[in-house]
Amino acid sequence: MKNLSIISATLLLMVFSSCNSVGGNNSGSSTSEIKEGVVNQMSTETFKKLVYNYQKNPNNWVYEGNQPCVIDFYADWCRPCKMVSPIMEELAKEYKGKVVFYRINTDQERELSQTFNISSIPAILYVPKNGKPQMAVGLAAKVDYIKQIQSLLLQTTANK
Repeated sequence: MKNLSIISATLLLMVFSSCNSVGGNNSGSSTSEIKEGVVNQMSTETFKKLVYNYQKNPNNWVYEGNQPCVIDFYADWCRPCKMVSPIMEELAKEYKGKVVFYRINTDQERELSQTFNISSIPAILYVPKNGKPQMAVGLAAKVDYIKQIQSLLLQTTANK
């Protein structure tokens, strides 16, 4: 819970240019087949299998993945989220084989959204292979996402 509190605090501090994650529709689907070079739609159950099982390890972050990942929390009705989506698709291609990209619909995956206290979107969770994840909220330029990936995800894996 302490780790989730840290993520929540980070989330609140980094708010700029974001949408309130209330309402919206329930369209979309999740897949269990994960592909590199694309942004994979993720459900709560897939998240628990491939990223972090917060029910099994509520007090200790244990990353379940083999590569660092970026998770885009979004909603279909959110304009800034729609602007982030093509950037994430480009980054997924550019970082193929190095970083896995996911997206989670906050309207469909309410349990997961509540677990991470997602109240503003887009919210981007950067998850290193080792270490604690970090959340950024709001629309940013592609170069800013690249800087975060380089400093939070790839530098960590390069230092192993």
